[in-house]
Amino acid sequence: MKRRATLTLSVLLAALASGVLAASVLADTPPPTTTTPTDTTTTTTTTTGTTTAPAGVVPDGVTVGGVAVGGLAPDVAIQAVLTAFQRPVVLRIARTKITVTPDLLGSTVPADTAVAKALTVAPNTELGLRASVSKTAVETFVGRIAARFDRKPADSRLLFRSYKPVVTPSVVGLRVNRSVTVAAVSDEVVHGTRALIAVPTKALTPKVTETSIGPVIVIRRGSNRLTLYNGQRPVRQFAVATGQTVYPTPLGRFQIVVKWKNPWWYPPAEPWAKGDKPTPPGPGNPLGTRWMGISSPGVGIHGTPEDGSIGYSLSHGCIRMHIPQAEWLFNHVDVGTPVYIVAN
Repeated sequence: MKRRATLTLSVLLAALASGVLAASVLADTPPPTTTTPTDTTTTTTTTTGTTTAPAGVVPDGVTVGGVAVGGLAPDVAIQAVLTAFQRPVVLRIARTKITVTPDLLGSTVPADTAVAKALTVAPNTELGLRASVSKTAVETFVGRIAARFDRKPADSRLLFRSYKPVVTPSVVGLRVNRSVTVAAVSDEVVHGTRALIAVPTKALTPKVTETSIGPVIVIRRGSNRLTLYNGQRPVRQFAVATGQTVYPTPLGRFQIVVKWKNPWWYPPAEPWAKGDKPTPPGPGNPLGTRWMGISSPGVGIHGTPEDGSIGYSLSHGCIRMHIPQAEWLFNHVDVGTPVYIVAN
């Protein structure tokens, strides 16, 4: 009996010890807590095909004046727009390129307003943007271009050097179309585009050129030769008769002032013609069949029935030619044709 009582007491003590240990373990374990969601927690909802941009950023795919600003912060977007609109405008005239920055043309760009709107639109929206420009500044700029490149046409001139006609080269003029250029420059600045502008010009044709200056007659009094030139190119040469020593053919620059076919001859008031009578057209007429009067009074180029005088200084101041040759020359010159008479 005594042994059983001892065993029972041991079991009881062991049970008590186990209870105390369990209680101790329970006491060291923290109690469970309950978490309640608050208003500071954000949730993101994603639907198929739609992405919500972070707050304060331009929606994806948005452009302003052709400048991509999607996904950019406002300050970065504004700078991107300004950079694009501040690119220089480039013009070309002939082989010269000219650049000008928009600020010199009085341009301003409302980039901040445009970006503020871009923050409120749907993704992939294309927003237009127009810069402003000073019309006066553009006109002044184009005026400077015109002042540099405009030039008047220059006619060919007929000179006489070393007993020959010399024709100076003609020069084609140029005029810038100012109004069209002003419009083109303004358009590039306003819309922010930067296509190369080919400055429109108009060629100004000279009235007289190397090929249109026409016939020129040169008479060498000393050698009794007449040469017809087309400008400075010799066409044909003839033997002629010029004035006697007492009735010399005048020297200088003249021009043809009258042309007559089958002229009458009227005797001049000179001693050598005293008693002569007017002669009608026909055989024996002292003027032949053609008369080309020059701007020296009473002097002209004409045919003569006195073929034997050709090549000598035997006339009374006029320039005589064989009749067929005078007829040929008559058909190749005009009233106004220059006539140079030189001594040699």
